[in-house]
Amino acid sequence: MKVGRTCVALAIAAACLSGFAEVSAQENKSEPLVTQGIGASNCAKLATDLKPAEGLNNPVNLMLYSWAQGYVSAANVSLLEAGGKHVDVNALDEAKVLNGVLDYCKANPSGRPVSALDELIRKAKKLKAKWDAGTISWDG
Repeated sequence: MKVGRTCVALAIAAACLSGFAEVSAQENKSEPLVTQGIGASNCAKLATDLKPAEGLNNPVNLMLYSWAQGYVSAANVSLLEAGGKHVDVNALDEAKVLNGVLDYCKANPSGRPVSALDELIRKAKKLKAKWDAGTISWDG
């Protein structure tokens, strides 16, 4: 997919999913957010829009998979800091993520896609890596 097509697809996905962000913002008005984006959206709505067979040509699929890559990358930093292990992001390819989230959302319509990702991360093989814990300072 060329860069121009990717930008157009992301713009379309953002327009299609504005309802997810709006609902999430309304639900969390009084509480500080820990996570935001399509992964924090409502499973019942997302399950109707996800189409794994269309791959990343589907704007909703593209948005979810892009969000998932960032989420797994952040989880990897946490895993590395805690024990020098990480998940191979390549192992969580688009089919595994999209189908895993869709299956979870169909079974748990009141749930959130992030829970499906958490389960995929928990079950994924962890690889050992050389990592100096404490090298990332996000807290002042």
